[in-house]
Amino acid sequence: MAKVLVLRTAGVNCDEETAHAFALAGGEVTTLHIGSLLAGDQGLGDYDILAIPGGFSYGDDLGAGTVLANQLRTRLAGDLHDFVDEGKLVIGICNGFQVLVRLGILPGWEGEKAASLIENVSGKFEDRWVDLKVETDNCPFLDCSGENGESSSRYLQAPVAHREGRFVLRDQALAERLLENGQVALTYRSSEGEGDSEPKAAAGAYPDNPNGSIMDIAGICNEKGNVLGLMPHPERFVHRLQAPSWTRNPPGAGESSLGALSSAGDGFSIFSRAVGFVNDRADKIS
Repeated sequence: MAKVLVLRTAGVNCDEETAHAFALAGGEVTTLHIGSLLAGDQGLGDYDILAIPGGFSYGDDLGAGTVLANQLRTRLAGDLHDFVDEGKLVIGICNGFQVLVRLGILPGWEGEKAASLIENVSGKFEDRWVDLKVETDNCPFLDCSGENGESSSRYLQAPVAHREGRFVLRDQALAERLLENGQVALTYRSSEGEGDSEPKAAAGAYPDNPNGSIMDIAGICNEKGNVLGLMPHPERFVHRLQAPSWTRNPPGAGESSLGALSSAGDGFSIFSRAVGFVNDRADKIS
């Protein structure tokens, strides 16, 4: 069974939802305060998946994710890099994404800080639902190949809730590198043309792109694909009932009302695929 560590500290407020999502997916979940890691009571090596959840770690008083990133860099950098190098999975959601970017783990280029997540173009906190497209086939959290090689949905919905979510890179050459490496994991899509086989790109337009990120980027991964950072909150849409539009989506043919209401939301797939990936790898090794 995949062992999942959900890291928490002061100001983090999505740890329980993230732990719930991984538990629903069949993971063995431990929610741990960073103090326990710093004290050596437990180590990262005991786990298969590390989740850095959303919220406002340490109040974001020195910048979003700054204090938590500094703690990890100064005290746990070696363990964290070993964890990533071994191919274990890491997901940073919202504040967790900000932490991974500040650490240089994302995009993951020689450990340098090549990207930033800065204040939204709107200049305010954005709390809304967004449409997303999966842009990579190289990330276990987003692997869209279904059973027997059948392709599953490449489109997701999830809520965002952030003030500093605008993804930017140091220069245009780095943007091209990100694209060439296939590290753009998720992009914002337009909500117009619902029902089309290919929803249009947000093209930077507000509110489809809620923060003004370059290339409509909602999430990126490292080159190996085992580290994912994203601004939307998939842990807030693991049940169909959590969608604001659930009353407008009646049960399909052959689906009971009770079954429809208890079925999974789009975000659940991110957690179930990660747990499934770890379990499959363990089976192959054994």
